[in-house]
Amino acid sequence: MSSIFDTSYDSLPDKKRVWLGTPGSREEGLGRLAIITPDIVAKAASQEIRTGKRVTLNWELTKLETAAFNRQPCEHKIVPLLDGFAFDDIYTFNPQQSSQWDGLRHFSQPIPGTEGKNVEDRVFYGGTTASEILDRKNDRIGLQHWAKEGIAGRGVFIDYAAWAEKKGIQYSTFSTHEVKLVDIEEIAKECNITFQKGDILFVRIGVTKEWDTIMTLEQKSAYASSPSPQHAGVEASQDVLRWIWDNGFAAVAGDAISWEVYPPKDSNLFLHEYLLAGWGMPIGEMFDLEELSRLCAAEKRWSFFVASTPLNMPGGVSSPPNCMAIF
Repeated sequence: MSSIFDTSYDSLPDKKRVWLGTPGSREEGLGRLAIITPDIVAKAASQEIRTGKRVTLNWELTKLETAAFNRQPCEHKIVPLLDGFAFDDIYTFNPQQSSQWDGLRHFSQPIPGTEGKNVEDRVFYGGTTASEILDRKNDRIGLQHWAKEGIAGRGVFIDYAAWAEKKGIQYSTFSTHEVKLVDIEEIAKECNITFQKGDILFVRIGVTKEWDTIMTLEQKSAYASSPSPQHAGVEASQDVLRWIWDNGFAAVAGDAISWEVYPPKDSNLFLHEYLLAGWGMPIGEMFDLEELSRLCAAEKRWSFFVASTPLNMPGGVSSPPNCMAIF
C-alpha cells in the first residue's frame, strides 16, 4: 500500500507541512519514524549484524562544558544511602547540552501567511502550539512516542571529516563551513553506499574531535558567550531537502551542533523548520562519531544496525540518544 512517504518531493502538495495522524495520536507522535516498519528493522538486522562489533555514539553528558545559548551545564551529584552502605546519584541536565535527539517539541515554523517573528505566529509539528507544549497536562508530540518504540534500523555513515582531511580541505567546525550535497554524494559513491528507505543518516564533520583535542578553554568560553555562534554543518538548500525526502531517510544525525550549517546562508530556509516542524523527522546532534569512524574504516563498511532509546518522558522535548551501532 502506498503512503505519503512514496510521494516524490516535487509532488508533495505542501513541502513544508507533511503532518500525519490526528492531534495527540501515536501516528502524529512518531512523525517520520513511522517509515521504519517492522520489516525494515528486521531486514536491517539480518543484513547488517555480522560480526557483533559495536560502538556507542554518546558523548559525555558533561559536554559541551561551556554550552552556547546560556544552556544550563550538567550537574551530577552522588548521595549516600543507608549511612553510606549504598549510594544514589542525581542528574540535572539539559539534553541539548550534549549528544541529543531533537524532538518534535523543540523547533517550530511560521504559520503560512505570517512572518513567524512572534510566538503566536508559529506552530510545531502537526500544528501544535506553544501553549499546548507549556501545558504540562498536554503531552502531544512528546518524546514518549519515540521512546515506546525506539529508533532502530539501518544506519549509514558519511564520514565527511575523514574525506575532507584526505582532500586537504581545512576548516573549523565552529564556522559556517558547509558540507555540500555533491560532497555527500561523492563520499557515498566512494564508499559504495546505496541508500535504502528507512535509513538513518549520520554525517561526521569533526565537532567532538575539535572540541576535545584542539579548542582551548578560552576558545570554548568565547564560543559559549558569543551572541551569534557559528556552526559548520550540512548545507541548507532545497536540493538537500529533496535528497533527504526522496531517499526515504527516517532520521538524520551527526556530530555537528545543529546538523545543518548555522546560521544558514538563506535566512528563509532553515532545515529545522522542515525536518522537525514540517516532517516530524528526528535530528541528532553532537553524537560522538569518532570511534564509529575508526570502526567503519577498519571494517571497510559504512552501514550498520543502529538502536536508540530516547528517554520515556511524556511531553519531553529532547533526549540523550542512548545509541549503539552494531556491525
